[in-house]
Amino acid sequence: MHTKTLAELSAGLAAGEFTSVELTEHFLARIRQYDGELNSFITVSEEQALEQARAADVRRGAGKAGPLTGIPLAHKDIFCTDGVRTSCASKMLDPFIAPYDATVVARLGEAGMVMLGKTNMDEFAMGSSNETSYYGPVKNPWDTQSVPGGSSGGSAASVAARLAPAATGTDTGGSIRQPAALCGITGLKPTYGRVSRYGMIAFASSLDQAGPMAASAEDCALLLNAMAGFDGRDSTSAEREVPDYHAALGGDIQGLRIGLPKEYFGEGLDPQVAAAVQAAITEYKKLGAELVEISLPNTHLAVPTYYVVAPAECSSNLSRMDGVRFGYRCEDPKDLEDLYKRSRGEGFGPEVKRRIMVGAYALSSGYYDAYYLKAQQIRQLISRDFIEAFKQVDVILGPTTPTPAFRLGEKKDDPVAMYLADIYTIAVNLAGLPGMSLPCGFADKLPVGLQLIGNYFDEARLLNVAHQYQLATDWHRHLPDGF
Repeated sequence: MHTKTLAELSAGLAAGEFTSVELTEHFLARIRQYDGELNSFITVSEEQALEQARAADVRRGAGKAGPLTGIPLAHKDIFCTDGVRTSCASKMLDPFIAPYDATVVARLGEAGMVMLGKTNMDEFAMGSSNETSYYGPVKNPWDTQSVPGGSSGGSAASVAARLAPAATGTDTGGSIRQPAALCGITGLKPTYGRVSRYGMIAFASSLDQAGPMAASAEDCALLLNAMAGFDGRDSTSAEREVPDYHAALGGDIQGLRIGLPKEYFGEGLDPQVAAAVQAAITEYKKLGAELVEISLPNTHLAVPTYYVVAPAECSSNLSRMDGVRFGYRCEDPKDLEDLYKRSRGEGFGPEVKRRIMVGAYALSSGYYDAYYLKAQQIRQLISRDFIEAFKQVDVILGPTTPTPAFRLGEKKDDPVAMYLADIYTIAVNLAGLPGMSLPCGFADKLPVGLQLIGNYFDEARLLNVAHQYQLATDWHRHLPDGF
């Protein structure tokens, strides 16, 4: 059952080949068998999952099932889940039991999906390798000596190893697409505002976006149908109609104009990654797409811009983690100042502290104009590059990452090298555009991700472009040995 896509599982449930309880028990057994090696889950909610599965079977028996009813999934541990620990992979929130569901969790629950548990991640979503977690690093199922990517590494690894057929993730600078690429699955970062951020613990509020992670573009379309839509509790939520993404998958791509940014194919791109992406470009030519070379001239400014904007916002958002209201509190504080200092000093890990310090500096008196304001101005230039590009093309294509998965510990002591792992993904978040990664081959036996970038709220076209490629290839069907 674990080799089936969401669409195939949905068909199997509808045909009575298996029940939701049987399906859920199957995935729970796989988690018990394999996750000790991968460390992809922080919390496994076995009793709750079986209870939800029984309710889904009753719902199906009453003729009230939808396409996702009874299918298990995992949630990144950044989403609040009523009555279940929500830790953000941090000692700071390790004891926190959320008193409500995030909108994403609630909507997928309303669709009848079964929550298997909460997946491991970089602490407060800060990292590109899933090595900053308080609960230890996640291992890549394709090579357990390599990283799965981050920050949604637990979600990516659990789907790649088929411990869950699908998972939620969040993407602030590539945190859905980069781990999807390194683990050989499909992941979608929607347009900023397309999916509610309510109940999703904030890292950088103007960049964070929730999205689906699964085996295929068709699966992501099914999940996005349930996840997307306006939410009055989120002031950044877009109040516009949600199309049927799954129904839009049928169109051919004859005459589609695909932009190839010259900045994405230069120095720093691994030759094997370049070859796999080039093979995907050839496949799109066979499908009738027209290829257009474009330029995104401010691409080289994306990483430094992001690492001013994101830390500034995180330093503000994480100021609420003070040892007073919720989460970790130090023992026997001498006074209020000692409580603040020691709770934050003991509760946060090194990468989170680094970003808080950078952000606080960028926002401080005398430096705001020189750093934060300047970064926001450059951000507008990056957005303008994409606006101009989409006057020429329908979709932009390139590699998701410059290299395949790197070894555990390889970049842990070199923050700049780690940050450059997101060099092709960050600009999409700065501009608020939708982007996705899908498998397109291998480099040194490790997966390679192909990135597709769409215009604002054009997820339907993006998903169809990915789906047509996956109908013509089988990279998304490959599974890691031993799982």
